[in-house]
Amino acid sequence: MVEGLLRDRASALPVPGARTAQYREIVLSAPDGGRTDGAQRFTVSADLAVRIDGYDEQPVVYPRRLEVARAGDGWSIEREERAGGPPPLWDLGTVRTASGAHCRILALDAVPGLMAVMAAMTAFGDRAVASVSEVWGSAWPGRVLFELPATQAQFAQLMESDPASWTGMAAVTVAAPGAPGHAPADRVVVNPDTYGKLSDFGRQVVITHETTHVATRADTRAWTPLWLSEGVADWTAYRDCGRTPQQIAPELTRDVAAGRLPTALPADRAFAAGAEGISQAYEQSWLACALIARRHGPDKLVSFYRAVGAEDGQGEDRDHRTDRLLRAELGLGLAEFTRLWRDEVAALAAS
Repeated sequence: MVEGLLRDRASALPVPGARTAQYREIVLSAPDGGRTDGAQRFTVSADLAVRIDGYDEQPVVYPRRLEVARAGDGWSIEREERAGGPPPLWDLGTVRTASGAHCRILALDAVPGLMAVMAAMTAFGDRAVASVSEVWGSAWPGRVLFELPATQAQFAQLMESDPASWTGMAAVTVAAPGAPGHAPADRVVVNPDTYGKLSDFGRQVVITHETTHVATRADTRAWTPLWLSEGVADWTAYRDCGRTPQQIAPELTRDVAAGRLPTALPADRAFAAGAEGISQAYEQSWLACALIARRHGPDKLVSFYRAVGAEDGQGEDRDHRTDRLLRAELGLGLAEFTRLWRDEVAALAAS
């Protein structure tokens, strides 16, 4: 009975593009610990597993709690709520979809100017996939799924955090809930408030940056320094854009002009949402990766990144590992690389 009820509910879920949606790992509980076979009302705990056609190789899992009550000769689901983790987008409103050649947009229909926004985003997404593949090759799936809520508050719900902490952050790449680490099921969740304030150039940069994170997921590990993972994403996004370093790194340029120079590559904490100086951290990271690409070539930047993310990094001191791999891949250690990078930073004030 319960399985049939949940099967019918799953088939009616408003999930555009879903290949399958099913409840699994079903656990029943009656009030006060009573027997469910004689109860008039009981609770169902279950995992809702959803796969978006063409994008998810593994189901995305949302823990749910449902209240089931007798209705005449049958049963009905009176209430459903999440039981942990971020909500699915369709919990926040009606979802619309648009598809490009290499991307799909899931957006709430309350987004102002929705059709034009989705059309532009699919164009940005398709260009991003092509640009990223030129650098990182074709080993990744070559497709990206974007989720667009209508407000920053909804964006924060999807991030499970305080809305204020995401002010100024245009998008975030997150692993699909419940997917195994190797599955290419990343979502790019877009912050509509910040994204909406950007120029078309800025939006393309954001979409390409996040697409780079999707493409490099298999080469990114917990021990990969954020200055490197964020730096390669920005370097890929700005590659061949024709802008000067001062235009790409305006906040850092102003700091340098005021005599404020960094002494070390940015630590991971510098990239936390809401962190003071987060713009400078991203710009410093871009400059570090641009330095590698210019002096040693883009292929060396890619090979260095992949070497850092290799499987044998668990337990090794991060700075020691970075130093060792810099020497192996580029022929210079961390101290020398940092010195060269600081020279690049200082040069921002030269023009």
